[in-house]
Amino acid sequence: MKRAIIHEWFVNYAGSERCVESFTNIWKDADVFSLVDFLQDEERQIILKGKRAKTSFIQKLPLAKKGHRKYLPLFPFAIEQFDLSDYDIILSSSHAVAKGVMTNSNQLHVCYCHTPIRYAWDLYHQYLQEAKLQKGFSGFLAKSILHYIRMWDFTTSNRVDYFIANSKYIAKRIKKIYRRDSTVIYPPVDVDKFGVETNKDEYYLTASRLVPYKRIDLIVEAFSAMPDKKLIVVGSGPEMNKIKSKAGKNIEILGYVPFDDLKKYMQKAKAFVFAAEEDFGIIVVEAQACGTPVIALNKGGTAETVIDGKNGLHFNSQSVDEIISAVKKFEISQDNFDLNLISKIASEYSRTVFEEKICRFIDQKYSEHISNK
Repeated sequence: MKRAIIHEWFVNYAGSERCVESFTNIWKDADVFSLVDFLQDEERQIILKGKRAKTSFIQKLPLAKKGHRKYLPLFPFAIEQFDLSDYDIILSSSHAVAKGVMTNSNQLHVCYCHTPIRYAWDLYHQYLQEAKLQKGFSGFLAKSILHYIRMWDFTTSNRVDYFIANSKYIAKRIKKIYRRDSTVIYPPVDVDKFGVETNKDEYYLTASRLVPYKRIDLIVEAFSAMPDKKLIVVGSGPEMNKIKSKAGKNIEILGYVPFDDLKKYMQKAKAFVFAAEEDFGIIVVEAQACGTPVIALNKGGTAETVIDGKNGLHFNSQSVDEIISAVKKFEISQDNFDLNLISKIASEYSRTVFEEKICRFIDQKYSEHISNK
């Protein structure tokens, strides 16, 4: 039995690459395909077990290493050029175009969907606004390209035999956009790398890439209005200057820190604050693995991983007032949280659990596929 794993691009070690890491743990002999592969040696060893992905022509285009996303109009054509006719099982890890690979009726194609293409669907208007592409010829061109991407994305959803969603939130988007049902298997979190710390310090923590949709600016504004409460911000990105300008004296902005340092901050924080509407939110579960309660938005993945009153608290909208209210509520109830229980709940999202569920799902579907031939 021959297996192929398809992923959009390998340029760093982020959430979707953690899933591919598990896929190559399960199927060490699988061939891996990707539009581009620019991994560092250490990342390659973790994700691909030292192998190189079989890449598309985009790998050799000018400036592809740092600017591969600029070739978005070519992605559908490029992904369709992979010849997968020799494989029995195709597993696509898709947040853009990977699910669009060409397969035949004798093959089983399972898509682990991180999200339908965000900038073509849910974040379409936000993307155009942030990129200043709402008007003019450039705007017309961008809108035309994204229209084409949407049409292609919807049409190619029929190339997938079974969808796996990384959360109930994404399952709803798959149903809305593709009109397809999916099975939810939450992504792997390396909870074993974190340990419970019950002796907490007097600070709150937030950590993320400093990009607009993460809404770190709201958290900083909220804590600036609560000068008696300390906030530590970990992360770097294009919003850094904006966030610094909003920070009061009670807020410490550290920028990027190594993993071991981030883990210590997570372990000692009295609570982790998260305001993004995220597909899943791996870092939220990592904080919980440290026995740290999470104060999070009651939308997206954190509406599923944060159980109000048990391993954290919810707030209902992305606003400064809501965050302030949630923090004050936490201050009153913080002694009621069982920190060891919080860590135990996080263990339900472990890499071992993920790999067992993925194996079981694909083995079952392949057995059904063979019996129906």
